[in-house]
Amino acid sequence: MEIEMLEFKPINVESRLVNLNGEIVSRVVKSNKIMEFDENTYAKLADNSFHNGIIEVKMLSKLLLDAPDFARGFIGITFRVNEDDSKFESFYIRPTNGRVDDSVRKNRAIQYFSYPKYTFEYFRKKGIIDYEGSADIGLNEWITLRAVINGARGEFYLNHEENPVLVVENMKHGDSKGAIGLFVDIGTEGFFKDLRITSFD
Repeated sequence: MEIEMLEFKPINVESRLVNLNGEIVSRVVKSNKIMEFDENTYAKLADNSFHNGIIEVKMLSKLLLDAPDFARGFIGITFRVNEDDSKFESFYIRPTNGRVDDSVRKNRAIQYFSYPKYTFEYFRKKGIIDYEGSADIGLNEWITLRAVINGARGEFYLNHEENPVLVVENMKHGDSKGAIGLFVDIGTEGFFKDLRITSFD
């Protein structure tokens, strides 16, 4: 789908079309809840209900000039978002962690979470590391994300790699359905293009 032909509803973000290096892309930046992690901060695709299928999008992350030191270029997708934006699943990346020497940070380059309860902070406090991992990614480069969703299982791929970077066997909201969104978090200037949605249903 051409991103400029789609209608998005901003949820605690500013979302608009911009020209980036000669391409029309969607720019998404947090506008509310500026210093809160894993919130409902995304541009939600209007008139869309997703159950099972494939979500693919290209995304590029930059750090804002006023980004705090702990900003990591957080960018990704939300899916199966309910009507009042109080529940959804999400997969996002931390591009600044992709190519660092610090092994702890390197293993936190990707993240699944489930809003509102099962945030990255919840997993971190519980010592649960099943929902994050490493990936060869960086800021200021287009990264292709492909999510294959079927029932309560999610497989997440980056940059057309054959093997998933993360598999979640039992997503926390189970076999649900809802809208799709373009997600950003603290300190990120996010750009998205070439959103493709394939339904299995």
